[in-house]
Amino acid sequence: MLGELLITAGVVVLLFVVWQIWWTDIIAGREQGRLVSEFRQEVGETEVDQEGTEYRGDPPLVDVDAIRASLNTNEIWGIMHVPAFGDDYEVGIAEGTDLKSVIDKGSLGHYENTQLPGELGNFALAGHRQSYGAALRQQPDLEVGDALIVETAETWYVYRVTEHEVVAPSAIEVLAPVPGHPETPADGHYLTLTTCHPPFVSNERWITYAELDYWMPRDEGTPKEL
Repeated sequence: MLGELLITAGVVVLLFVVWQIWWTDIIAGREQGRLVSEFRQEVGETEVDQEGTEYRGDPPLVDVDAIRASLNTNEIWGIMHVPAFGDDYEVGIAEGTDLKSVIDKGSLGHYENTQLPGELGNFALAGHRQSYGAALRQQPDLEVGDALIVETAETWYVYRVTEHEVVAPSAIEVLAPVPGHPETPADGHYLTLTTCHPPFVSNERWITYAELDYWMPRDEGTPKEL
């Protein structure tokens, strides 16, 4: 009898692991494919073979009102491209970090109290490192200088990785306008990625910092990194 119970328990655990690792990735992948396709239909395609001008002055702001309208839903307002993760890496950026309605759908969630692309300060995003699409599975593999490219309806924002850090979940200073320096006024355009560490244990957070390199109007073409 005990043996049968142990076998049954083992099967249940195995099915849960398969669901957690494999099936949630499939569902989130389908959701991301749908969201990215709808985003492209709405804003149009760009000239892939045409490189636009790289601007290093003050970048334009995104449509804040449109973003606020999508608060805590999986309606994406941008797409993250990471060439180091592969040519086909395209993950939607949605507003808010609610697990059920944003992160578990495979999107990257924007911390609502951090800045947006174009604003001075820290544009901070959260995403899963395992299961549910694992948008940031390969985050620790990023190297200094790698491009993190944010595509919005009107603008490309190209950031460069500067460093990594492992912190406790309570280390909210990584979300400060100047990451890690909560008392310092914003003096640049930063991007911070946060994900769980280590996989499946998740008692710490892996943080990747980046700074804006240049921006480009979306109707001029595509960044050379893509």
